[in-house]
Amino acid sequence: MTAPGEQPERPVRSYVITRGRARPSRNTINVDTLLVAADPGRPLPVTASREETALVRMCARLLSLAEAAAHLALPVSLVKVVASDLVDSGHLAARSGIPEATGPDTQLLQEVLDGLRRLR
Repeated sequence: MTAPGEQPERPVRSYVITRGRARPSRNTINVDTLLVAADPGRPLPVTASREETALVRMCARLLSLAEAAAHLALPVSLVKVVASDLVDSGHLAARSGIPEATGPDTQLLQEVLDGLRRLR
């Protein structure tokens, strides 16, 4: 409900926010990708949308794409497109999740085992 004399807030269509695109420009951004402002002092262009401005502002600290979508109350797929554009323009940096651990070097383990056997 709006106050007297105040314009009701109209929802903006998703295709307006993404400038008509349904897919991000990069496929490296996922739900668990961490986003952070690349250069917090760098201003956005005057043509930046409210969503882009809000996303860069909230990414002053590390934030996952899923968290950003929840804070913006927008679908993850839409925020993925916006975040991808901001990474391309240098306003955001994307960090992938923690890589899975690699197995130990079997040759090194064999050398350790051989060394332990020689200690007897």
